[in-house]
Amino acid sequence: MIVIAWVVLFAVWPVVVLAHDESRPRPSTITVSATGSLTLVPDQAFVTFGMDTAARSLADAQRQNNAVMSKVMERLRERNIEKERVQTSSFTVSPQYKPSPKRSNDVPPASPEIIGYVVSNTVTVDVRNLEKIGAVIEEVLAAGANHFQGLRWALRDERPTKLEALKIAAASAREKAVALSEALHVKLVRVLSVNEGGHIVRPISSMARSMVAMEAGGGEPPISPGEMKVEATVTLVYEIAPN
Repeated sequence: MIVIAWVVLFAVWPVVVLAHDESRPRPSTITVSATGSLTLVPDQAFVTFGMDTAARSLADAQRQNNAVMSKVMERLRERNIEKERVQTSSFTVSPQYKPSPKRSNDVPPASPEIIGYVVSNTVTVDVRNLEKIGAVIEEVLAAGANHFQGLRWALRDERPTKLEALKIAAASAREKAVALSEALHVKLVRVLSVNEGGHIVRPISSMARSMVAMEAGGGEPPISPGEMKVEATVTLVYEIAPN
């Protein structure tokens, strides 16, 4: 009988605690949000370009593609860009099919006939000397690359800037909470929850000259990195009480 009594006690105890917690009144709160931002110049760029080659046989398409991309890599080495900063973004092989002839409804479709292949090789180059970007683009196009997908600006180390933006946002959110508490004649008791988020607004690059103009010997395209904005948002939930 003693053992059964202890089992009953342990089974009932959590229920009593939960009932007691649910009966407590919820504290009054105010919620404030603020955004902190910093503007700075990028110190890194990623240039993406590639080569598409088509041939009747897969071997010929690969051979042509490899020849052009080898020349591109050689031009990049001449610009003192290490191979570690050149990454293959994608490599695809796509068969080309002969167009299907028109047929009547009672004739079954014929098996597709492969008449050639397209090999596409795309690479991304990490350029850390921003003064070289125009020269890099001109060199890879002159070496035979036939598609340029653009460039993306970046920061080598985003963490310190993100943390600083968070500090600015948190301080601004607290200032808002203090101002609200004074206006409402209440006092801030404690912070109940903190939520944070953020993003980076990157400049959008627009090429001032077309690929055709650069291939025709128009010289290096004028590239400007512009500015990047690092933003952070902090939301604070305060418990409040009457003054």
